Amino acid sequence: MAGIRWPPEDSDLFPARTTAVTATDLISDDDRSVAADSWSIKSDYGSTLDDEQRHVDAAEVLSASNFRAASDYSSDKEEPDTNEVEPSSMLGLQSYWDATYAEDLVNFHEHGHAGEIWFGAEVMDVVVAWTKNLCGNISGAKNAAEDSSSKSELSNTVGELSTWSVLDIGTGNGLLLQELAKQGFSDLTGIDYSEAAIDLARNLAVRAGFSGIKFLVADVLDAKMDRKYQLVMDKGTLDAIGLHPDGPVKRMMYWESVTNLVASGGLLVITSCNSTKDELLQEVDNFNKRFGTQDQAQEGASEPADVFRYVDYVRTFPTIIFGGVEGSRVSTVAFVRN
Repeated sequence: MAGIRWPPEDSDLFPARTTAVTATDLISDDDRSVAADSWSIKSDYGSTLDDEQRHVDAAEVLSASNFRAASDYSSDKEEPDTNEVEPSSMLGLQSYWDATYAEDLVNFHEHGHAGEIWFGAEVMDVVVAWTKNLCGNISGAKNAAEDSSSKSELSNTVGELSTWSVLDIGTGNGLLLQELAKQGFSDLTGIDYSEAAIDLARNLAVRAGFSGIKFLVADVLDAKMDRKYQLVMDKGTLDAIGLHPDGPVKRMMYWESVTNLVASGGLLVITSCNSTKDELLQEVDNFNKRFGTQDQAQEGASEPADVFRYVDYVRTFPTIIFGGVEGSRVSTVAFVRN
């Protein structure tokens, strides 16, 4: 679930978001269907009691909005008829990603292919270089401003990226973690709810000489990790979650989940082709308003504070102008966990 697989254009960097893809193109191929059936689904959305309760809680919040009620959607466990599903929503189903990565895994074993780089190699390179600089700047600033008594988990860094704990959610084939390893990060973990994706990522990492990268089968919406991370990367996972038939509810669950994955003072870096920078900022603001007061109340604070705070965004993606508005087809935005 590392990203959205859009049909290629003249430019490989920015895939088109408006090209129609039929449901038949996505899931009717016999080989892919067989491949998907060969993988057991270990972490479906809504598969645990806690997850179901969070689903109910999120649906209650949405009941006052313009979204359809959660009960109006089909679940991932009872997948709707492909003829009735909008093409884009297939990318929000785990069965699609299981089939995709099972096919990629077969191609790896037979031909040595690594699979696709979501959003293109140039976007990944930009994100990795920008993230490296951001982490270095934060480490340097904290070491200069804070003394040894600081409680921030980032204060232990001394400008060396090897000290940062990194989690890539929806890691897919794990190539993003390999690029981060080349830049000096070494405490690297990737999770994905597709067992085939994790199998592929492990094989690719070993082949490239990065056997130290850890890969786990886990659903970001219900990940039971034994630690929190100073840097959490999301390259396309929030996009895919939003394309699930229960997208609005799942996105709310996403923010609650990542809150428990990012360490205090840690960074969340999101790369999206479906949300602009301003849309991501608005989504975080809405989350802060819903859960900020509750979070602070549990800690006994006198005043509520934002759970996530905006830090910076990538300015170097090429831009386009449409309708008099200038923007980019890909957005990368960083938030700090308070």
